[in-house]
Amino acid sequence: MPVNSTPSSTRPNARRSRTPVTPAPAARRTRPGTAPDAQLRQIPIAGSRPRPSSSAGDVVTAYLKIQVAALRDLEPKVKADEYDSVHQMRVATRRLRATLRSFGEVIPRPTTEKVAADLKWIGGLLGEARDGEVVPAHLQSSLEPVPVELVIGPVQARIQGHFSPRRAAAREEVIKAFSTVRYAKLLADLDRLSLDPPRGPRAAEPARDVLPAAVHKAYRQAGKRMRVARRTPPGQDRDVALHQARKSARRARYAAEAATPAVGKQATKFGKQMKKVQSVVGDHQDAVIARAASRDLGIGAHLAGENAFTYGLLYDSEYHRAHVLERKARKVWKKVSRPRYRRWMKK
Repeated sequence: MPVNSTPSSTRPNARRSRTPVTPAPAARRTRPGTAPDAQLRQIPIAGSRPRPSSSAGDVVTAYLKIQVAALRDLEPKVKADEYDSVHQMRVATRRLRATLRSFGEVIPRPTTEKVAADLKWIGGLLGEARDGEVVPAHLQSSLEPVPVELVIGPVQARIQGHFSPRRAAAREEVIKAFSTVRYAKLLADLDRLSLDPPRGPRAAEPARDVLPAAVHKAYRQAGKRMRVARRTPPGQDRDVALHQARKSARRARYAAEAATPAVGKQATKFGKQMKKVQSVVGDHQDAVIARAASRDLGIGAHLAGENAFTYGLLYDSEYHRAHVLERKARKVWKKVSRPRYRRWMKK
């Protein structure tokens, strides 16, 4: 392997501290829920403010209306490439899917399978575009504290050159999808679903008597998956298990959000606890993805005749970060799963 000991010329002012590599907050994923919540409160939507005494059907439908409105509101922003719009639209698709999955006794799941599949399709495309934003930002930020003499070769340029065309291609796929018949039908189906959804066996019952049990079911699945992850040997299988646990924690959080008009502060507090789990396990997944990207970039650099030393540093940093976050995830789950956060749930 050729050795290029010349520091990267693109970092003349780089710090020489040997501080452990840690991504700056700006490079991390914007966590679901902050920006869109404020945005959605400003959207006047008929039937989106149910009372505590409302039926389960009315409360769930109100949540669906808000998310459908967000999806429509974000489409032109994604087309205009507005900051964080891809992420927020992806979150809207996830909230919709989680709602349809969590409340099957309110809106029968067999009647929404096609809508759920189409939401997964568009969410997947948005996810590819989002990864094209997050991963390079994560890697570039991880380089900041690396001593300048250890950044060997055109590392930043290679990261940018690797991900820019991928992000552009993924974004183009999203824009194309907006013009498809499938997407148009999805929007029409969502409108019908939020205006006049099929009613399940418990849709007419008071929401406070129905929704807590659904949230508890989602919580139990998250707990089960966290236990599976803890018992899985370290490595790729545990990484996958933690990612699955994150999905369940996210679903429990969104179910609690939907139930909040009927339950109140208890559901809000529980949702915040699930968000903590979602955040730390999401950071772990970011480290896993960045680790794989560092390896791929290093191989590409080596094949191009460049020194791959710095990519090895990045790989090692992300490996250790993921290990630290595994331990942190266990501690966070132990705290957030305390009974006081879920006494309001009906089992």
